[in-house]
Amino acid sequence: MIEQPQHVVLLIADSLRYDSVYTAGIGMPYMQKKGIQFTQARASGCWTLPGTASLFTGLLPHEHGATSQTRKIDPNVPTLAEKLKSVGYATHQVTANVVTTDIFGLNRGFDEVKRIWKHVDAKYNMLQQFLVLFGKPRLRKMLLSKDALMHKMSEDLEANKTWLQHTHQDIFKSAKQILNENDRQKKKTFLFLNLMESHFPYHIAPQFQTLSKGIFDKLREIKSLYHALNQTFLTKENPLTQKWMDLLKERQQLAWKSLAKSIDDFAQELHEDKNVLFIFAADHGDNFGDQSWVYHFSNVTDAGTKVPLFVLKPNAENGKTIDTPVSSRDIHHTILRHCNYKDYTHDITETPDDSFSIMQSYWYNNHGKTLPEYLYNQMAFVKDDMRYLSRKNQWYSAPITTGISLEDDFKPLPTDANPIEDLTIDLARKQQLQNWFTQFNEFSNKVLPKG
Repeated sequence: MIEQPQHVVLLIADSLRYDSVYTAGIGMPYMQKKGIQFTQARASGCWTLPGTASLFTGLLPHEHGATSQTRKIDPNVPTLAEKLKSVGYATHQVTANVVTTDIFGLNRGFDEVKRIWKHVDAKYNMLQQFLVLFGKPRLRKMLLSKDALMHKMSEDLEANKTWLQHTHQDIFKSAKQILNENDRQKKKTFLFLNLMESHFPYHIAPQFQTLSKGIFDKLREIKSLYHALNQTFLTKENPLTQKWMDLLKERQQLAWKSLAKSIDDFAQELHEDKNVLFIFAADHGDNFGDQSWVYHFSNVTDAGTKVPLFVLKPNAENGKTIDTPVSSRDIHHTILRHCNYKDYTHDITETPDDSFSIMQSYWYNNHGKTLPEYLYNQMAFVKDDMRYLSRKNQWYSAPITTGISLEDDFKPLPTDANPIEDLTIDLARKQQLQNWFTQFNEFSNKVLPKG
């Protein structure tokens, strides 16, 4: 057995692409010097619900059940918070994203879920609020309906504070208060934190503002944000030109620039002051025109699933870089091993070759108007320097992305090709991969909307 950390902190920057961390020109000196960084980590899901559910369960989306179509984590699947609670950890969540709360069942196992939007004052003007609220059709319909006074409506509206202003320092302050209080009471802590600055609309300033200068370009930028959020490319020909998709990508890079030092300082303060296992990652990535995708639903591109991942162990002195492809869902197993939960032995920081990068996506029924060419579920996996994708009974392949290189399109394989069978790997691992693929198809057929 290894010594349990007094505290486990899992910090997620929502929607943060891997390349945004490096193209912004701002690193995390302390984490890079002391921690373990992974250059080929991939999330199992491409948006917050499946991605976070995989972090919380160590399972693939078809196993934990939380997808674009089901919208709920399987109540029979135990979560990380529940498991750590059973070995004596007080469990806390401080979040800027309403998705990680009770709406989809991701609150299960937490002693406390602190919704940061309920603890900060609004710092934006009414025009900014109007633009955000009326950019979301779901909120517009609720606002104009008889349901406007319902609790869920007020919760959803209030949560939009985190779309309009910085809240990460408020989250860090709250996190330190929780850890200090638990230290005083001699309690061990599992603390999950979600930051929204890197999520749409990609915070380039403490309060919402556009990156464009002229009035007409400002309006076009706001219109581009509207089209990205509402994924209008799924329902009609994409109105976003590459110029505006590049601008949205730049917004995320600037958002990361505003986050990086604060995250690194926060990690350093906790690591030097406490016995803490600190993990920083993204729950998924984002798409800005990569392989014709916009926004982060329904795809398995590297833009949408390749994520930054850093692990900072207690008392670590020397950092290292791991280039082996890994799945970020194995953070779950790494944490449980360090906390001596049952007989968990898998640790991606020590045996990254045991990890298997598998990504799944489930098509998004965009107000019942999604075009036929997007009506499919997908599963992809990584082996060595290649990615393999199954879509509508057809296999495709593409090389992995390295560094900050642009993503290559998936190319179709011969119709009789089966990359799972063709892999030169251990028979047990090949069988496990085949089992996952079979289960994915069964689950996919079950949840796929009829017609």
